[in-house]
Amino acid sequence: MGRPRQKAPRRSFGAIRKLPSGRYQARYPGTDGILRPAPETFEAKKDAEVFLAQMQADQSRGDWLDPTAGEVLFADYAKRWIDERGIAPTTEELYRRLLRLHLAPTFGQQYVNVISPAKVRTWRAERLEATGKTQVAKAYRLLKAIMETAVDDDMIRRNPCKIRGAGKEEADERPVASVEQVFAVAEAIGIRWRLMVLVGAFASMRPEELAELRRKDVAPDGSVVHVRRAAPELNVGRRVIGDPKSRAGKREIVIPEFMHRDLLRHLEWFAQSGPEGLVFVGERGAKLRGTTFGRKWRKARDQVGLPDGFRFYDLRHTGNTIAADTGAKMKDLMVRAGQSSERAQLIYQHSTRKHQRRLAGDIDADVRRQLAEAVVEVSEAAEHGARGGAIVYPFVPRARDSGDHPVTNEA
Repeated sequence: MGRPRQKAPRRSFGAIRKLPSGRYQARYPGTDGILRPAPETFEAKKDAEVFLAQMQADQSRGDWLDPTAGEVLFADYAKRWIDERGIAPTTEELYRRLLRLHLAPTFGQQYVNVISPAKVRTWRAERLEATGKTQVAKAYRLLKAIMETAVDDDMIRRNPCKIRGAGKEEADERPVASVEQVFAVAEAIGIRWRLMVLVGAFASMRPEELAELRRKDVAPDGSVVHVRRAAPELNVGRRVIGDPKSRAGKREIVIPEFMHRDLLRHLEWFAQSGPEGLVFVGERGAKLRGTTFGRKWRKARDQVGLPDGFRFYDLRHTGNTIAADTGAKMKDLMVRAGQSSERAQLIYQHSTRKHQRRLAGDIDADVRRQLAEAVVEVSEAAEHGARGGAIVYPFVPRARDSGDHPVTNEA
């Protein structure tokens, strides 16, 4: 008489059953206790057992994700993501525009957990064919940020945005107006807006900072301007008053002396009265509107021959480039321009042939000075009976002779 047949040990995690088709279905409890089927059936029972072991191991390590957690439409999740950021109105407006124009048409009706690296690559390639690189880079950065939050929310395991350098903007270098062009456009735009052009260029103030500049922010003698607030204008025409672009935006700007007279004259003729009075207002005394000023700006810009794409904001390039050419320290340049990163300031430190010639000239003068000082020191040593053999004078560059040969001074 044989031994009694032993029953298979009861499974401690999950369950497996054989389907009428002959395949095997695995079910397992999530961390919430709800029993879930595997996303697919298995040809062999052993494969189902491996799946259950993997799910159990993931839960014990804390790596398990609820497969239904990411079953949320991307459009809904992205809108909620923007709502929860607490970002500046202009940034919120930008994000919603990028979502509407670039992300929602492709991903809007897809679940968050089905957006794969392959889908992201295809989307980016299509958008690059349809629009500019800068907008695609902005949209990619937004998509990557949203999906990174989905990782933090345990909706997906990994961020599908893995394209190296895809979020980097490589916009063309902005044009730089010469000092003569700045004054030419200041004259062409008219006396009411002349100061706005000069301050935008030589005081490195942003348009939204100029729109919220008030009398109390200007020193009585016109020598200093304090930037305390900003009023960026949304696409709908509404201005939102708040802090400047960054913490560094709150700053004190010392005004070049050649602008003092223009500043004081503008306050007398055009600014609103009282300490809270706006410095720059429309012709009828209303708050500055970008559309109205924009028309006047473009007309003046075209009149003096500046490029069609030259923006009022580009005036900062002139002032910041001149400031950089003075040899000022990076920190001083950043403070004046209201920038919080060195990378932002480097944008304005254009290296033109004129600047390179000036740099070479400064190096030449400094080398000549140091060599000349060395000759004097050697000569003085010789006069005092210096020992140690013959004195060799260092080579000193001089003006070339008629034969165009360098002149040397030999001992």
